[in-house]
Amino acid sequence: MTDSVDKRQRAIQFRHRLGQALSRRGMSQSALARATGVDRSTVSQLLKGTGARLPNAQVIGECASALGVSTDWLLSLSDRPETAADLLATSLTLTAAPRALVDEQIFAWHQEAAGYKVRHVPAALPDMLKTRAVLEWEYTPHLGRTTSQAIGASEDRLHWMRAARSDYEIALPLHEMDSFARGEGYYRGLPAATRREQIEQFIELNEALYPRLRLYLFDARRLFSSPITVFGPLLAVLYAGQNYLAFRDSVRVQALTAHFDQLVRQASVSDREITAHLTRLLRQT
Repeated sequence: MTDSVDKRQRAIQFRHRLGQALSRRGMSQSALARATGVDRSTVSQLLKGTGARLPNAQVIGECASALGVSTDWLLSLSDRPETAADLLATSLTLTAAPRALVDEQIFAWHQEAAGYKVRHVPAALPDMLKTRAVLEWEYTPHLGRTTSQAIGASEDRLHWMRAARSDYEIALPLHEMDSFARGEGYYRGLPAATRREQIEQFIELNEALYPRLRLYLFDARRLFSSPITVFGPLLAVLYAGQNYLAFRDSVRVQALTAHFDQLVRQASVSDREITAHLTRLLRQT
C-alpha cells in the first residue's frame, strides 16, 4: 500500500510511470497510440503534460493493458507494476525437491537472499552443519557411488553460504536433537562416535560463527512447525517432501516470518543456552 498523494502529485507520478512502462516495454508513442485507440498527440500529452488532471479510466485501462502493467501501479495505488494475474501466477510456485545434497534451486535462493537474514526450520539436522561422516551415512543409500562427489560439491556451496553476508537463525525441534544424540528413530544405526563428532561440530560452529549463526531448540509439543526457510523479505519456502512451495507475496512471507520468530521467542533452549545443552548431550552420547 502506497502513501496518500495529492491530485497534482498523482498526475506527475502517472506521467513518470507511464514513461517507465513505455521504456521497459520498448514501445514507441505511436505504437501505444495504436494499441489504445487514441491520437499520438494524446499520448504525448499524457507523457509531457503539466496539469493535475488524469486521463479518464478507459484510457488508463487501455494503457495499462497495452503495457502489461496494472492500473493501480500507474495511478500510484500500488508499488507493484505487475497485473493481478501476474501477481497470482508468481506468488506461489511448486518446485521439485530432490533427495540430494546439491540442490540448484535451494542454492539459487540463498544467493538471491545474500545480505538478508535467513530463518530456517530444517526437516532434520541442517545439512550445512553436518559432518562428512553424517552426510555419508545419510546420503549413500540414495546417491551410491556419487555420494563423495556430491558431498564435495555441497561443501563448496555450504562454504559460500557460511561466508555470505547473510545471518542464519536455525530452529530445531528439541526432540530431533535428543533423538540424534541417543541414536533413536531416524538416527538408529548411526554409530555413537559419529554422533559425538557431530555434536562437537555443532558446538564448534556455534562458538565460531555466533552471532551470525544462531541455533534454537523449540518444544514441538507446544508449538509445531513444518520445515520452512524464510529468505529475508523476498520469499518463504515450505518443504513438502517431494516439492518446495515457494511464496513471494509479502503477506505470506511476513506470516511465516512471524511464525518463525514465535518459535524463537518460545524456544526451550535459546541461542545463548545451546552450547551448554549440547555439552550435556555430548556427555550422554
